[in-house]
Amino acid sequence: MQQGSNGLINLILSSEDFSEVISNVRYLDTIAEHNNTAINGLVDLSSELSQTRDALASEKAQAESDAASAKQAMDDAVAARQELEERRAAQAAAEAEAAKQAIEAAKQAAAQQAAAQQEQQKADEKADEKSAAQPTFTTNSGASAEVKVPDNATSTPVQWSEKDSFVNKWQPRIDAYLAGSPLSGHGKTFAEAAWDYGVDPRLSPAISCVESSKGAVCFRPHNAWGWGSSSWPDWDTAIRSHVAGLASGYGGQLSVSTAQKYCPPTWQEWYSSVLSEMNSI
Repeated sequence: MQQGSNGLINLILSSEDFSEVISNVRYLDTIAEHNNTAINGLVDLSSELSQTRDALASEKAQAESDAASAKQAMDDAVAARQELEERRAAQAAAEAEAAKQAIEAAKQAAAQQAAAQQEQQKADEKADEKSAAQPTFTTNSGASAEVKVPDNATSTPVQWSEKDSFVNKWQPRIDAYLAGSPLSGHGKTFAEAAWDYGVDPRLSPAISCVESSKGAVCFRPHNAWGWGSSSWPDWDTAIRSHVAGLASGYGGQLSVSTAQKYCPPTWQEWYSSVLSEMNSI
């Protein structure tokens, strides 16, 4: 401060006249104003830099928090997926065991019925030999059907593709299976409905065989599946309705739970017979 004052005094004293003094003072004022402007600019820049630094620090903290949350969400998703796969594997194993037991029970029931019929045949020479050789059970529709035991405890998995390829694959197989029956020629409808509703394309045709001999014996119009008191005006409408019902009410696949729900009194024989028919399509 003292040095600044001395410089100003020396500048005044060294001036030759008053005009020069005024010019020198104005010059000093201009320099001072310029310096103040520069200083104020530096102060503002420093403030902006501090704010930017604080904002970047906050954004970094938020980004780190978001990354940690995303990692936790990913870890949770992976753990949930693994748990789901484990549950599915356990369910599949339980289902396979239950199916095996159902088929074995159906075999035993068929053997017991055959033995009883053979005993009856011995007691009555007029007994029907064919009936003795073919054990039967009561279907959901109340009809009597032959107990069939499949060679395999499971059916071949269905390969799902685009609709045209799917229908082209299953239509001829279903048509061949239904040949000569009232449902003959409706393979395309079965295949299209199966694709539309995500149902095993063999399930509805196989049930029709067990419940009504493929539509030959229907207790209601176009009801080939022993389905309550339902009736339909034509086969196409009936097929699509039944396949839709299999999807919404029975899971769209043959399983022990499907058999227990569809034909409770004789579900083991029903499961075994439907599976046997599906394996033949």
